[in-house]
Amino acid sequence: MSIEINFHYKRNTISPKARKLFTSTDADTIVIAEQPLRLVSCDTPEKATYAGKPEESQPKLDRCKERLNNGFYDELPTGLRNYLRNKIINDAAKKHIDAAMDAIEAFEKMLSERLTLPDGSQRKIAVMPTGDLIDVYGRMLAYVSPWYKNTREDPLPPIGDPRRNTLNLDMISNGWAAFFPIYPSLPNNKDLNITIKAANEAWTQGKGAWEKYGKNLLLGYEYRMCIKLSEENKSASECIKDAFERICVDLRNLSVVGKFDFFNVPPSHRLWIWEEDLEQAKKDLDL
Repeated sequence: MSIEINFHYKRNTISPKARKLFTSTDADTIVIAEQPLRLVSCDTPEKATYAGKPEESQPKLDRCKERLNNGFYDELPTGLRNYLRNKIINDAAKKHIDAAMDAIEAFEKMLSERLTLPDGSQRKIAVMPTGDLIDVYGRMLAYVSPWYKNTREDPLPPIGDPRRNTLNLDMISNGWAAFFPIYPSLPNNKDLNITIKAANEAWTQGKGAWEKYGKNLLLGYEYRMCIKLSEENKSASECIKDAFERICVDLRNLSVVGKFDFFNVPPSHRLWIWEEDLEQAKKDLDL
């Protein structure tokens, strides 16, 4: 009997990405190599590949600042305009890109320390996919930690031992990644609260990037906002739509502050929601 399936709901699909086939285990299971993996809930500064080297990206930031000053973006709240332009200093692009390279160095050092076994071999990683699983860039969204076999030779550390931390948490704790939780890719309540505490300590104590570059450093998502606000041949409304795609929630009181008032919330307490997910998030998170 011939049938036709016609489910009436929007599929969460993305365009295919090329990946190298590593091996197959049976006719319906394959292993691929070169699968990018995005550490969720954290955001590091952008490298020069995003908007160019400082000599290319600083003029873009300067154009953004000029527009924030000259009335082009008067539809944005005054507080937000002041917040962003105060961060766009003469060497803002260089500081941001330098911070990106420092974050990479810190991450590679952490990988070496946490994954290298006594015999010099490398420990496997535990991958915990979450939320939307695959983003629009083909990256798996996941929390990642060292893998312990939980044997006599390789026991699982006790709960609370920092060796059990995810790499996501460690990057936030050391101040080289900003806390960047996006619904629905959130950890469980216990881990979420641990991460909020670590993020707050990194921010208030000025760790990592904030220690080296100061608190006026543009965070990764703020840098991307400013670059989008600098785009030429677009109207103010078009640039604003591109730059501010998510709605912010203040984790301190679960109030929805919207797209433009996130600057009133400390970086450690900003939760982000895609606009199309807001109504469901209100139900799921009791906002």
